[in-house]
Amino acid sequence: MSGTMRDRAQRDAKELRAEEHTMERLTMFSTVGMVVAGLVLAATCSPGEDGKKPIEHHAADFEACAKSCGDCARQCESCARHCVDLMAEGKKEHMVTLGNCADCAEFCTAAAKIVARRGPMSAAICEACAKACDVCSAACEKFPDDEHMKRCAQECRTCAKACRDMLQGTSR
Repeated sequence: MSGTMRDRAQRDAKELRAEEHTMERLTMFSTVGMVVAGLVLAATCSPGEDGKKPIEHHAADFEACAKSCGDCARQCESCARHCVDLMAEGKKEHMVTLGNCADCAEFCTAAAKIVARRGPMSAAICEACAKACDVCSAACEKFPDDEHMKRCAQECRTCAKACRDMLQGTSR
């Protein structure tokens, strides 16, 4: 009796290993399929609405925009921290600017990453980033005697211009 149970247990173990092997193969094939689908999609997408790849001479616009967005993100993060410090001193009027700087940093970070790889959503994120920079610079300019906020406002204006220049370059 114990020999029969042992044989049955061995058969069950073999069947389980065969099922696991089949699942591993299916997982591998689906992963390969997803990678191939992603590559096909990446090869057919572009930032332009007409399906054409960006012209190589626009690479400088993309690069300048990505750099400016990265610089602006760092400045906005620093300014947000500055606003936190001012609020800790009791200056509650910096609450709105804190939110604007933190949000602008998020837009700029996303734009820097997407534009650096010339992703298909570059135009959309740059439009949003330029608007966020406009709002942030206006908020920081409400404190003209604060050097930190002046630098943030200037960096935001520079970033908004770089985003708009990139958008203009890709629409030609």
